[in-house]
Amino acid sequence: MNIIIPMAGMGKRMRPHTLTTPKPLIKIAGKPIVQRLCEEIATVCGSNIEEIGFVTGNFGQEVEQNLLSIASALGAKGKIYYQQQALGTAHAIMCAEETLRGNVTIAFADTLFEADFRLDTNQEGIIWTQEVENPSAFGVVRKRQSGTIEGFVEKPKTFVSNEAIIGIYYFRSGEMLKTELQYLLDNNRKTLGEYQLTDALQRLLDKGCSLTTSSVRQWLDCGNKNATVYTNARILDLKATKENLISTDLINDHSLIIEPCFISRGVRLSNSVIGPYVSLDEGVEIKNSIIKNSILGNDTFIENAIMENSMIGSHVHYVGKSQDLSIGDYNEVR
Repeated sequence: MNIIIPMAGMGKRMRPHTLTTPKPLIKIAGKPIVQRLCEEIATVCGSNIEEIGFVTGNFGQEVEQNLLSIASALGAKGKIYYQQQALGTAHAIMCAEETLRGNVTIAFADTLFEADFRLDTNQEGIIWTQEVENPSAFGVVRKRQSGTIEGFVEKPKTFVSNEAIIGIYYFRSGEMLKTELQYLLDNNRKTLGEYQLTDALQRLLDKGCSLTTSSVRQWLDCGNKNATVYTNARILDLKATKENLISTDLINDHSLIIEPCFISRGVRLSNSVIGPYVSLDEGVEIKNSIIKNSILGNDTFIENAIMENSMIGSHVHYVGKSQDLSIGDYNEVR
């Protein structure tokens, strides 16, 4: 199994945090979004991951090394590909055409999920979906009575289906998909000004390819600050009994921790209440504060604060009182 992760977007909805950290490397419960995504795909696939292709912008050598380490930890070879222009989802996938071979899963890097199925690799293609209350806000699949996919509708104005596409796809033959993606590029076939993956999928259907769906139990978005904080809470709930979330070297001076929380190495707490649903990265220090449902980056100092539904970057020095914050890296607020 190969995995392709398109992740070259600028993450504008996550600013100021994405000014210093690419969105897929923002941490959720102590691990980068893209790492959690790859780990969950590996679990659902139930087979060895041979190669992971990361389609990035010019994020720099340190980011690329982090991505290669994520692949290595899963026993896979990591490859870095570049998308220099935002020309659409089909174009992004074709940037990693060397990895588009054999069994392949494509997962866009701003989503996490919880699933309780094992991928049936004998299927020609599987599109992962979740039932939603308002399908008019999503791309949905249109299905036959047999359960196979008949077509796709983007943000339907009248009810077609409530199965929303979550941005994860499996193909038994990466080469089969590659042919249709290349056709779009060679013939300049665009929709809304971009090369769209769904256009390639429709061509596969028109040629008789059998595409079906697998439904995830929970679909978690990381597109903006509020969604990311919410996702952090849900992941903490899911992982509380599966992962060791609180470091044993925590220095706790008269502070109360209300789990689930993630607390990394080198954290110092003094006269504070932390949790529930708080993630503290390495080297965080908190004094005389109440923090809940929030994410704090590494080496950040917080004093005399009441915070909820907040996302604080790394190397922040904050003294005062506030709620519902979104502060980027290397800021000082008094």
